[in-house]
Amino acid sequence: MTHHRYVASGWGVGEIWLDGDVVVASSLPRLGGGSVRNRHALARRLAAWFAGAPDALADVPLRLDADTAFHEELTRALLAIPRGEVVTYGELAALAGRPGAARAAGTWCARCELAPFLPVHRVVGASGLGGFGDLGLEYKRRLLELEGVHL
Repeated sequence: MTHHRYVASGWGVGEIWLDGDVVVASSLPRLGGGSVRNRHALARRLAAWFAGAPDALADVPLRLDADTAFHEELTRALLAIPRGEVVTYGELAALAGRPGAARAAGTWCARCELAPFLPVHRVVGASGLGGFGDLGLEYKRRLLELEGVHL
């Protein structure tokens, strides 16, 4: 397994963990982190994505270790949400075959370690942005604005 750091201008330093070419985990950019060069091709793609490049990142192989069939369906449903569109946690749960499981969908999104490859930022609350962990709502808003969504 290899580990790569990348810098995304205006966002900070992010990290990706790879098993060969397969993304095992990803950490979104955070401020700080010192000097980093985007040496890996995927690091350069991510830096461009955070600069607004319309790369869907759909061809990036991911290790999708689903704990349950519901998690597998959440992954499938999330990957089907196009750039520039959002769904609510309840809609995501319904798309995954479990209407009424909005809270479970939200918990799954919060624990996702494959953002932005799994675009959890495209899932919002029924009455607003919803959550985005310790990165905060302004970070989520910025991610959505990269895709032309203004909430």
